Amino acid sequence: MSKAFTKEAEGGDVYDDLPDRPISPHNLVTPRGLEMIEAELARLHEEHAAAHDADDRPLLAKINRDLRYWTSRRATAQVVEPPTDTSEVRFGSTVTIEREDGRRQTYRIVGEDEADPAQGTLSYASPVAQAMMGKPVGETVQAGASDATIVEIS
Repeated sequence: MSKAFTKEAEGGDVYDDLPDRPISPHNLVTPRGLEMIEAELARLHEEHAAAHDADDRPLLAKINRDLRYWTSRRATAQVVEPPTDTSEVRFGSTVTIEREDGRRQTYRIVGEDEADPAQGTLSYASPVAQAMMGKPVGETVQAGASDATIVEIS
């Protein structure tokens, strides 16, 4: 078929169909996590206005997709206050584990959007956090490819 008879997307049409970011059905957040969501929404609204003024359609499409994601995350956020009971690992707990090779690592169990293992935060939905949930100090859990013992909960 001749290219003259095919309909191609107009300049901005390609960007209008960016796929949405996947949204998890559960959305527990710490108070700090809620602040992070709200800050991200504020930043995106500012960027949206600037992209709109610049008539930057590709950037607008990306920002609109991110706004849909963060608006949904804000609407479904369930804020969980830090636990006062440190007898077992819970959402919001700070947990120190000791690995078989003697390394100690400390993580705070947080919501999915605020998790950053390099910064010491783990999503409560992660396998390591799930292995620790409900366990007391002294319990051995699967932490990645090896075992680790919970040595402190705060």
